[in-house]
Amino acid sequence: MSNQIEYQVFSLPAAIMLQHQLPFEVVTTLNEYLDALRSNDKRESASDTLVGQIHQGEQLKMDFTDQSLQPFVSIVESLSTAYLKHFVELTKSPLQPKKISMDKLWSVHSFEGDYNPIHDHLTASNMGLSFTTWTLVPEQIHRPDEDAEKRYDLYNSSGSIDGFINFTYGLNQIGDPERLRPSQSRYIKPEPGKLLLFPSWMQHCVYPFFGEGERRTVAGNLNCFNLTPKEIEEMKKNAGV
Repeated sequence: MSNQIEYQVFSLPAAIMLQHQLPFEVVTTLNEYLDALRSNDKRESASDTLVGQIHQGEQLKMDFTDQSLQPFVSIVESLSTAYLKHFVELTKSPLQPKKISMDKLWSVHSFEGDYNPIHDHLTASNMGLSFTTWTLVPEQIHRPDEDAEKRYDLYNSSGSIDGFINFTYGLNQIGDPERLRPSQSRYIKPEPGKLLLFPSWMQHCVYPFFGEGERRTVAGNLNCFNLTPKEIEEMKKNAGV
């Protein structure tokens, strides 16, 4: 008789997030678009629909149909298709075919002391995806020589997460190994071109930073509507099924 006890380990997924590094030329195009937008006297504020406490900077509506933004929009929509594929593979949950399209797009221009309290996003569709990416990050946040995401310290006024974004996907904000509680929160350091894609229900906040510089963020939502029977048939024809 073997003394070895057999067992299985089950991981209980709470959420899925995709991360992508935008090409340098796409980040450059975004910055050029936003520079022109900020200098336009007719620019539209997005503050009336956002919770961001942006006192030094501003939050602006972006036109996602603008021709210069189409490479960026195409990347985000392709990542969204990949997201749904991975969700199905991980959860073994069948999904009706979806039509993914950009819903809203905006920019956040943050300076010293500006922050975003905890919130989630709303989309026109019941199932929605959201994303955030950074095109400018102050040096005091973007510290290439430090891996603060793995070594952050919330104690002793460390300031190691100043300017970070924090995602929460459960009740355990801080892990407690002594009670076998894994953390259900993730602190992520902003970096130019880093793009995060996540379900719109996932709550998150952005901490303030201190010192000079602009933390420039582009964020948005995507709708995921069910395809109609006619659209499904058309999709099958195009795929040769």
